[in-house]
Amino acid sequence: MQFQIDAIDSQSSARATTITTGNGSFKTPVFMPIGTTGGVKAVHFRELKDSIGAQIILGNTYHLYLRPGMEVMQEAGGLHGFNGWDRPLLTDSGGYQVFSLSDRRKITEKGVHFHSHIDGSKHLFSPEKVIDIQRIIGGDIIMAFDECLAWPSEHDAAKKSMELTHRWLNRCIARFQETESLYGYKQALFPIVQGSTFLDLRKQSAEVIAAADCEGNAIGGLSVGEPADQMYEMAASVCEILPAGKPRYLMGVGMPDNILECIALGVDMFDCVIPTRNGRNGMIFTTEGIINIRNKRWEKDFSPLDDLDNFASKGYSKAFLRHLLMQNEILGCQVASVHNLSFYLWLVNEARQRIIAGDFVAWKNRMVKQLMVRR
Repeated sequence: MQFQIDAIDSQSSARATTITTGNGSFKTPVFMPIGTTGGVKAVHFRELKDSIGAQIILGNTYHLYLRPGMEVMQEAGGLHGFNGWDRPLLTDSGGYQVFSLSDRRKITEKGVHFHSHIDGSKHLFSPEKVIDIQRIIGGDIIMAFDECLAWPSEHDAAKKSMELTHRWLNRCIARFQETESLYGYKQALFPIVQGSTFLDLRKQSAEVIAAADCEGNAIGGLSVGEPADQMYEMAASVCEILPAGKPRYLMGVGMPDNILECIALGVDMFDCVIPTRNGRNGMIFTTEGIINIRNKRWEKDFSPLDDLDNFASKGYSKAFLRHLLMQNEILGCQVASVHNLSFYLWLVNEARQRIIAGDFVAWKNRMVKQLMVRR
């Protein structure tokens, strides 16, 4: 993987970069639509590429491991071969999904024993197995196995969890080094900083992760319920320690204001289910603020969802989208998802242009207030 810094903002830590993988390059700041089971819900890949402009998507290790399973995945030539996505792909480690199965899993030094949410069958995710699975899925960027704690947590519990994550990282790196990618291109392994909302632990974890000297680094365990100011404090402290010459990926974040503030702190990569999941439930993001499209006030509003001409949802009115969602029409989920992803991709692309132009901070400060207005 190659990493190139294209521009650095003079008034913040924001930067514009280019990351090159075996399946192509992408520009940052970047937002990665989530394709949990291999496809982004309600969105055709043609729209993702041509209309929305997605450069990279995310696949979920836990879900793909359970269905369709690794035998199918390997015979297909990995996820690229299975779903036809010919651009960069990132796979998570499954750590967050296992964390969410609090009543179905047991964490040990060996790994995580869990019961499938589908049929109750028993499985083990060890650091070694998670690397093997991601080798088969074939992500250009793959994640080390970590433990993600709920918020709030006690300092002692967060410390033990962080130390377990570090020990698991050593095993992930060893497995990664003794195996090869399966499909003719190299994969990059990103370790994950943990430490909950404790500044001393976050700094300690960032130092360990930086010392691992992998091709990029991730920040996990945030956006799990903590106040935004704590998220920013943790992200800022970590970005000061993680090497500037490698990508920084903040996992699972977030709302538009979160993304802009964290770009200013030096984060390059983001992913979140919010634009698609919330869109299917009627939350529409626009350049003028957030709309609950199910509200009656939009029933006779025939204006476009947004005034920007380059959104893939151009041609659909607020009234029509409200009608579709109120009738539980599948097209409503599609239009809402396409629109919100268009907005998120516009947001990070505009941030990149502002960083290059040198007026990012003034633009960011204005947009943070504007985009979060509830209309």
